[in-house]
Amino acid sequence: MVSIVITAYNYDKFIERSIRSCLEQSLPVNSYEIIVINDASTDSTSKILENYSELVRVFNLKNNVGLSAARNLGIKKARGQFIVFLDADDYIHNDLLLVQKLFLTENTTLDAVSVDYYKVDKRGNHKEYINGLEHPIACGIMFRKDFLYDTGLYDEEFRAREEEDFRIRFLKKYNIYHLEVPLYRYRIHGNNLTNDKSQMDRHKSLLNEKHNK
Repeated sequence: MVSIVITAYNYDKFIERSIRSCLEQSLPVNSYEIIVINDASTDSTSKILENYSELVRVFNLKNNVGLSAARNLGIKKARGQFIVFLDADDYIHNDLLLVQKLFLTENTTLDAVSVDYYKVDKRGNHKEYINGLEHPIACGIMFRKDFLYDTGLYDEEFRAREEEDFRIRFLKKYNIYHLEVPLYRYRIHGNNLTNDKSQMDRHKSLLNEKHNK
């Protein structure tokens, strides 16, 4: 089974599109599950999620714990042997799970599989094709769950650049095979965390200190 872990914080404008993209997967519905970690959203996210309670496993947090801790909770709640992360403002192509699961089940030497992605605007228009190997992101990668645990999960001290820290540690033991096919949609809007320069700069220093760069 595959577990899709969606982390959500105040993305009521986008989360339905994100969930719909998961429900429309070509992989048989009994072969995957959808988990949403609602990280104490203060907008209408909780209300929207109520509409999907029969299709999605929702965990509503009372206190905001941050992206790393929310992802870790999703991993711990996951029933699947494979895990894919999806941010609540993004969405996925309907063949993502089918393609990635096929690669991992038929190639036991592969530890994870990543894909290319499109940057899209608020309306979902494709703005730019991005090579996921040259410009990696945390989401749209299928991992073997056991290897996430063996890597130590996400460092919850990081509230930004958590993927960079995790990737450094993961690649010390494991590989990420890359497919040059755009099966992920990365939405660009004014509230992207990467737009917060002070946060990104501060965590860049933490990253360098941790890994002695």
